[in-house]
Amino acid sequence: MSPRAACRLEGLGFERVYDYVAGIADWKAAGLPVEGKGDGAQRVADAFRTDIPSCDIETSVGTARTLAFDSDWEECVVTDCDGVVVGRLRDSAWDADDALPVEEVMESGPSTVRPDALLQPLLERMGKRGTRLVLVTTPQGHLLGALLREEAERLAAAGEPPEQSWQTCECCPGRWTVKTG
Repeated sequence: MSPRAACRLEGLGFERVYDYVAGIADWKAAGLPVEGKGDGAQRVADAFRTDIPSCDIETSVGTARTLAFDSDWEECVVTDCDGVVVGRLRDSAWDADDALPVEEVMESGPSTVRPDALLQPLLERMGKRGTRLVLVTTPQGHLLGALLREEAERLAAAGEPPEQSWQTCECCPGRWTVKTG
């Protein structure tokens, strides 16, 4: 919102008011909630999962492997101290010595997408390239989750996005979660 609007809301007694300089496009790309009517197209935000395991760059391969496999994932995302995606572990990385830091065996700079990206064109690209999973991040590179092609294709075929809710937390700006049951 503009500085004038933020000032006006503060004057009306609202306590949590922000002047979001980057604008609505950045807001949407970060996967933050918006109101109003959209174009009805399915977006990555409708289909990605937030439960992909992550570790920091100094974590050992053994610890990261345990984290991933205990969570029923075959991958683990590597983030820096600010939560920015710097790499990922999968496939042959799991064969490395348990004591090695993940930084030595991770795939650096994995491809990412934004939550506001159109779902169908992304699924088509993933299918052509044989990609099973793509990481979802904010425009600043902070990890939000992962889009699994197989799950997203089922969702796209159903035509309706799952019901989601916005959850805020003390240590992060918030995130979308799919409502279950």
